[in-house]
Amino acid sequence: MNYYKELALILQIQNPEEKIQSFEAFYKEFQAGTLFFESEYTPTEFQTPSYAKICTIISPQDVPKRRNLTTREGQINLIHAVAHIEYSAIDLALDGAYRFQGLPRQYYADWLAVAADEIRHFQMLTSLLKELNAGYGDVAVHNALFEASQRTKTLLERMAVVPRYLEANGLDATPMILDKLRRLPKTDMIEKIIYNLEIILAEEVDHVKKGDVWFRYACEKENVSSEIYFDIIQKYYPQGFLRAKNVNIQARKEAGFSCDELQYMAKKEVC
Repeated sequence: MNYYKELALILQIQNPEEKIQSFEAFYKEFQAGTLFFESEYTPTEFQTPSYAKICTIISPQDVPKRRNLTTREGQINLIHAVAHIEYSAIDLALDGAYRFQGLPRQYYADWLAVAADEIRHFQMLTSLLKELNAGYGDVAVHNALFEASQRTKTLLERMAVVPRYLEANGLDATPMILDKLRRLPKTDMIEKIIYNLEIILAEEVDHVKKGDVWFRYACEKENVSSEIYFDIIQKYYPQGFLRAKNVNIQARKEAGFSCDELQYMAKKEVC
């Protein structure tokens, strides 16, 4: 089985269940060491996200708000939004394992492991949607994460933008969502949402940490200082750290962020 060829096919599968089944078979082959890494392979430039025929894609500003989380509609909107992030993260991890060639085997092992985690997170959330008589694709979504994969074509920029910025932002946002949920009257569904988000938050720290490791690897390979991180984020997200609120200092430290970086983001002494 050819590694890059098979991974390209998986990335283009539009049905989530089929994509997951194909990945699981592929991942077993990878773990068994029976995949062949082609010496020359030109990556496919994907023009549309794999979920384009499942979800209605709209601008981020128009995505349904998650105001009243005590209602079925509010809960569906919240769970669907997180499920979409996780599904997008599956393709982001797979694309990271596909697009950048000639790297240590551990790099590919790391991002395929991340994809496996994101699949599990997605399945957890779609199970909750099913309990609410809903499913993935029922709520309109944005494609900001897919656009990030299109724009970041070097390992250095991909590792800076995807795990160390976009995914790390989730380390800040999820605790705020959890705080809001914990203040609501307890119901079975609210407790289940909290439980799932707590698992996702804990495991996302490891994903950001993997991104940190390979970001620093890319910096060393390109002979640049890791301080280039903020230049890269400024390039793609000019307002990125100007609006930073409730920076999750502990989680980001565990994920590899330095005290200097955290101080810049939080705009105060943090460690």
